Amino acid sequence: MTQAVQAAQPIRVMLVDDHALVRMGFRMLLADAQIEVAAEADTGEQACQDYPQVQPDLVVMDLSMPGMGGLEAVRRLLAHDPKARVLALSAHEDTIHPRRVLRAGALGYLAKRSAPDALIAAVRAVARGERYIDASTAQALATAQIEGEANPADLLSEREFSLFIQLARGMTVAQIAGTLNLSLSTVGSHLYRIKQKLGAANQAELTWVALRWGLIQV
Repeated sequence: MTQAVQAAQPIRVMLVDDHALVRMGFRMLLADAQIEVAAEADTGEQACQDYPQVQPDLVVMDLSMPGMGGLEAVRRLLAHDPKARVLALSAHEDTIHPRRVLRAGALGYLAKRSAPDALIAAVRAVARGERYIDASTAQALATAQIEGEANPADLLSEREFSLFIQLARGMTVAQIAGTLNLSLSTVGSHLYRIKQKLGAANQAELTWVALRWGLIQV
C-alpha cells in the first residue's frame, strides 16, 4: 500500500533558466504530464542556493545563463549532493557542451529544439536515475567520436572551459572572480593559460574562437 502511494507521487522538478517565458512554457508542459515544478531559478547561483531547501527529484538546468552559467552550477550542485540528478538543456548545436556537462555529472542532455514529448521523456528518465540524451545530440556525439573531431576547447580543463565561455561572452576578470569566488590573480592565471592553449592574443580573439566553434551565440 505504501509503495503504491509513493509511486503515485509526482516527480518534483527545479527549473533553472534565465528566460521567464521558457520556464512558463516548460512548466505548462510538465503540468500536463502530472510533473510538479517545485521551484524555479533564473541563475545558477540561485539554483545552488535554493537546492538544499527544495530537494527536488531532479534539476532541469539551462547551460547558457548570465553569471556562473549552467555548467558551473551543475558542478557545484553535484559537489554539494553527489546524488543530485540533473537534466541539462541547451540551444547550442556543438558537441563540446554535451560532452562537458555529461562529464561533469549530469544524467541527461536535451537540445532545446527537441519536441515537447522529449522533455517529458527526459525528465522521467533522469528522475529514475537513467541516462538520457536526445537522438540528434547522441548522433552528433557518435559522429564526432568516429571522425575524431578536433575542437580547441578540448585542450582546456573543466575550470578553464567554464572561464573561457564567460570571457567569450564579455565578462571581465573582476566579474568572473566575483561570480566564482576566486581571486583576481587566480582568474588571471587561468586566462593566461587559456590564451596560450587557444593561441589567442586577447579576449576578443577568445570570443572569435567561441563563435567559430558554436560555443556561444550572438
